[in-house]
Amino acid sequence: MTTWIFSFIDQFGYWAVALMIAIENVFPPIPSEVILSFSGFMTHKTQMTIFGLVIASTIGAVIGALILYWIGTLLNEERLERLLDHQLFRKLGFKKDDVKRSIAWFDRHGIKAIFFGRCIPVIRSLISIPAGIAQVNMPKFIILTTLGSLIWNTILIGLGSYMGSKWHVIVTIFEEYSLIVVILLAISIIYFAYVWRKKRIKNS
Repeated sequence: MTTWIFSFIDQFGYWAVALMIAIENVFPPIPSEVILSFSGFMTHKTQMTIFGLVIASTIGAVIGALILYWIGTLLNEERLERLLDHQLFRKLGFKKDDVKRSIAWFDRHGIKAIFFGRCIPVIRSLISIPAGIAQVNMPKFIILTTLGSLIWNTILIGLGSYMGSKWHVIVTIFEEYSLIVVILLAISIIYFAYVWRKKRIKNS
């Protein structure tokens, strides 16, 4: 996989970076850490610049985020309520009102989640879906996504350029960071699911 990524970037430059980052936003298993840090290193081997790479990767990130946002809009409030009204979800303790509460929460806190979420592995891609479900204002979504992606891309490309031929060290560091984030996220989900379920059982 990485060999193909390197060859693609070397051959198509900015276009390759923009396309792969767009895909990475939709299919997270393609690592942005590898794409961006290697791209930074390539500023020493090609005519590509850090500025050009930041712009190309940010455009790709916004395109990918908009695709997931659109998918989120397909999961509108009415459809989600019908889903939670299914017997299986009712047995698990879900209620139709949970949809309205979740959307209301995202209306209050979603703006910060969109911006800061762009700098958190896994979440940086998935945050676009609840934004679409909550019908976040499109211009606002694009601006926050652009700013958040700009920070993430600049850091990785800049570090990749700074490290030069040792760019892979950046990948190792961010892979460990990503693993920690995933573990903490999993623990948080399990904890809140337990607390939520316990409250539902108590109330019923």
